[in-house]
Amino acid sequence: MKVRFTLTMDDATVSGDHYDAIIIDWVSDLAQDEVLRLSQQWITSQNFLTQRMVGLSRVGESSLTIEPVSESL
Repeated sequence: MKVRFTLTMDDATVSGDHYDAIIIDWVSDLAQDEVLRLSQQWITSQNFLTQRMVGLSRVGESSLTIEPVSESL
């Protein structure tokens, strides 16, 4: 299934530089169980972003939106 991810981070520090807001938007083709696993990791891991993003050392507030993408024929 195709899903759109939108990651929003406020008050972030990347490689020592401060950013008021960072928004990353992408589409991936994932199985439903992979989407559920990723969603669960996001909810339960306090350091989800800093463990996965090189250079990211601090995030104030963040949100991850996951929504299905309809495939037009």
